Amino acid sequence: MPASIKRLLNAGSGPGPARRIARIVSEQGWEEVRFDIDPEVNPDVVGSILEIGSSFRPQSFDVVWSSHVLEHLYAHEVFPTLCQFQRVLRPDGFALIMSPDLEAVAQFIVKHGVAAVAYNSPAGPIRPLDMLYGHSRAIEEGHVHMAHHTGFTAERLGNLLLMAGFPTVSVTTENFEVCALALMPEADGVAIQRTLEGTGFHFEEAPA
Repeated sequence: MPASIKRLLNAGSGPGPARRIARIVSEQGWEEVRFDIDPEVNPDVVGSILEIGSSFRPQSFDVVWSSHVLEHLYAHEVFPTLCQFQRVLRPDGFALIMSPDLEAVAQFIVKHGVAAVAYNSPAGPIRPLDMLYGHSRAIEEGHVHMAHHTGFTAERLGNLLLMAGFPTVSVTTENFEVCALALMPEADGVAIQRTLEGTGFHFEEAPA
């Protein structure tokens, strides 16, 4: 493999590629490695996100993408998992992480109630309970690993990433999501953010 090809770890990929940044992956020619606990979604590597450190060598990836995965862990499992993200990244790499925004969900509940539809997704209508505790229909159909066991605000996710050893962390909230960009020490943050802006990501640096 040519040294110039960057590798992206899709941590908790589900049934498909990293859709929101698919254009970047294609344009940049990144190699995407799909990693998931469910063999039925046909990932490249089957395994728990808790075992990333034992599934891949240190500094194996340039990018870690994790979309709506961390909330499926228990609270005490999040920090060690973020440390493993940091371990498998190269010194100039970065992690891009998304999770439901508890503050936005709480505000929606106060205004509209817990049973109101917040938005419609490919999986169907999404209500506050789905964002807080996991997609009800998926869990009902036996996908119990889809249940949520913890949650995040921008402050909590940003602080956990800083504690995990990422020297620079930027966060944003939009459309019921917390999005965090965590940079490794040698990462070119300006160039990375410029690239991500093309897919709608705009970040603010988290407090140290």
